[in-house]
Amino acid sequence: MSPVVKICGLSTPGTLDVALEAGADMVGFVFFPPSPRNISFAHARALGGRVRAKASKVALVVDADDALLEQIVEALKPDMLQLHGHEPPPRVAAIRESFCLPVMKVLAIETKADLAAIAPYIGVADRLLFDARPPREATRPGGLGTPFDWHLLEGLDLPVPYVLSGGLNPENVAEALRITRAPGVDVSSGVESAPGVKDPDKIRAFIRAARASLGAGMPVG
Repeated sequence: MSPVVKICGLSTPGTLDVALEAGADMVGFVFFPPSPRNISFAHARALGGRVRAKASKVALVVDADDALLEQIVEALKPDMLQLHGHEPPPRVAAIRESFCLPVMKVLAIETKADLAAIAPYIGVADRLLFDARPPREATRPGGLGTPFDWHLLEGLDLPVPYVLSGGLNPENVAEALRITRAPGVDVSSGVESAPGVKDPDKIRAFIRAARASLGAGMPVG
């Protein structure tokens, strides 16, 4: 099966349309002011309406409270919530129950020891996303264009699907999939010409490379 491809941090009608036309399975929208990809509720409403069930809409939040989540859900009508903060398993479970939406929990990976954080979220999150651990001075938890050692995920067998993120781009996504056999990949800064500015050609190239990896002897789940 071909890997699920998510293009995150979309913020303009044109680049959203490119992602949809190129065959993205998931399109992500950021609701976190420190990010250069942050969008308003009005903008989310307009962009969400363009998706028209061509892909799953994912709302990315960081330690959001219920009031913010209610506004996001009303505006975007997402198919999934991506929790990119320090949300513990009970909070993830509560969000999932309160909003009746699938939840993707992001976990930061730097060393093999970080994989121990996976177990508490099994049966709580519908998907996991593995991203590189940000440096201490970082003002946001992701979208920094930094990869981690993909070999840490070799042979990883989980009862929930997971998505590989962190420093992926059109040039390295096939290698990342070859090593990890990840069932999904996520990209944001790797398809940009400047922070927050998506590049249509890079979006197309990323999706093409991820799809082509299947033809290179890569049975990804």
